[in-house]
Amino acid sequence: MNYPNGKKNKQGKQKSPQSNQKYSNRGMTLEEDINTTNSYYLDIGKANIHKKPTPVQIVKVNYPKRSAAVITEGYFKQASTTDYNGIYRHKYVDFEAKETKNKTLFPLANIHDHQVRHMESIIHHGGICFLIIRFASFDETYFMDATLLFPYWYEKVNGGKKSIPYKTIKQKGYLIPFQYQARVDYLTIIDKLYF
Repeated sequence: MNYPNGKKNKQGKQKSPQSNQKYSNRGMTLEEDINTTNSYYLDIGKANIHKKPTPVQIVKVNYPKRSAAVITEGYFKQASTTDYNGIYRHKYVDFEAKETKNKTLFPLANIHDHQVRHMESIIHHGGICFLIIRFASFDETYFMDATLLFPYWYEKVNGGKKSIPYKTIKQKGYLIPFQYQARVDYLTIIDKLYF
């Protein structure tokens, strides 16, 4: 079996799975990887978690052809909360996904005040809330419980540092190894932390 793509390389040699492992998800965005993972979870009946649609008010539509409408003007109805929500093992799950090319830190400019308030509310009501952060330069994806974000957020609000060091996320977060079907298998980490 010529796994994973069934093809041979230019020299006529079969590629080993290990040769593709490090570069297997290059070109994929974090959102695509999470959407694929969530579809897999849904297909096998493990969890029901989806990307939240961003509420948009369409103002103007152009109809250049009868069969092709083009939205030419619109605006966001309200600020969006977090990216994903759903249910797993009878618990509400809610999380934000962020990707950065920065090699030394995660900029808190990627997070907004209304999102932090939303995350605090989820935790207050007994839900599971976290961030999935991908450092694209290292091809590393981390699970970080939302409670770890809050001290850094309030330090920023009070004029302090405006980022979380990569080293801190690596130490306090949980590395999510890339897998074939569950590309960002965050439920394995939820199982360890919450169940």
